[in-house]
Amino acid sequence: MAASGAVVGGGGRGGRLGYLSLALGVSLLKCLLIPAYYSTDFEVHRNWLAITHSLPVSQWYYEATSEWTLDYPPFFAWFEYALSHIAKVFDPEMLNIQNLNYASPKTVLFQRFSVIFTDVLFIYAVYECCKCIEGKKAGKELTEKPAFILSILLLWNFGLLIVDHIHFQYNGFLFGLMLLSIARLFQKRHLEGALLFAILLHFKHIYLYVAPAYGIYLLRSYCFTANKPEPTTSNNFKAFPFQEGSLPCLLGSKLLGFVQCFGQDALHYRLLSVGKPQDAAIYLLLTTTGHYSLFPLLFTAPEFPIKVLLMLLFTVYSFSSLKTLFRKEKLLNWMETIYLIGLGPLEICCELVFPFTPWKLKYPFIPLFLTSVYCAAGITYAWFRLSISLLPGPAVGKAKLQ
Repeated sequence: MAASGAVVGGGGRGGRLGYLSLALGVSLLKCLLIPAYYSTDFEVHRNWLAITHSLPVSQWYYEATSEWTLDYPPFFAWFEYALSHIAKVFDPEMLNIQNLNYASPKTVLFQRFSVIFTDVLFIYAVYECCKCIEGKKAGKELTEKPAFILSILLLWNFGLLIVDHIHFQYNGFLFGLMLLSIARLFQKRHLEGALLFAILLHFKHIYLYVAPAYGIYLLRSYCFTANKPEPTTSNNFKAFPFQEGSLPCLLGSKLLGFVQCFGQDALHYRLLSVGKPQDAAIYLLLTTTGHYSLFPLLFTAPEFPIKVLLMLLFTVYSFSSLKTLFRKEKLLNWMETIYLIGLGPLEICCELVFPFTPWKLKYPFIPLFLTSVYCAAGITYAWFRLSISLLPGPAVGKAKLQ
């Protein structure tokens, strides 16, 4: 088993270098995406840079020159304030509140690199999470080790690539805080984990719906721990009480992976995907459906081959790596397989056939409608399958349990 100081994919300096190579590779890919299309979120964050840099704190949440007013919690506002002092070196004009929709080449370069640079926290958090994964037998290949597979599933996450580095947001930085908080809980550093989660809530309020899971887990594993023996190993997923325990605790743990899948993919569920074949199957359903649901965000022609190629590469790796890890298990049944294959014809109809039909002008919403309904069906099914997995199994004799 991987010990507390284990590194991703192997021991010592070589393992760390291997992980750094993965991180460097994905960072270089992000640099290649700098000239790509960006959404209105680009202007949102440029305006927040201008607001926090040009106005006193008392006016940050009242400035309304732009329709994109500052509406994130205070820590994110201070985050923008810190970035604005670096932005001034690139192009001071981006910090002028009156320069609506300002996007000079230097502004684009700064904004893109700000996302890439702050992803350092995400890279570190993934490393800490992967250290908590129980290793396989020493004779296995590096590419078959759960920690190595998980590091790729997290670092090369297709959803984060297109949402943060094309569409434009800072989700990698925020997910970094979340994953680092989870890693600290795995490591029994409960107060650090709780503090990091509290900090995360002050960056983005959307994470509030993960709070019940934290409350349940901390009550069970930190507050109500009198006369409870400590697990024999503290730094792997099997010892983490999220996985084994009462139904409420299980529900709390699964929420960490499930509640985020609708908007930003089941990123946290990847932590469980390398543990059991049932979780791997749910992960494949959620991540494939969730990633495809992001396609409408990139609706310009130049980005079409980029999004299709990146998703195909990531999806093929996800299926092949998890199938290798659970080679004796059948992950998906025939109905689930047909559903996922159906994403291909759906994309052909929406992107290649519909634009040449007479309905394009009168009913332009049809492709988005079809995509939403199809993906909602898959996510709902995954939710039911997840709910069933939470039900208690057959009773086990006390002697056998011990």
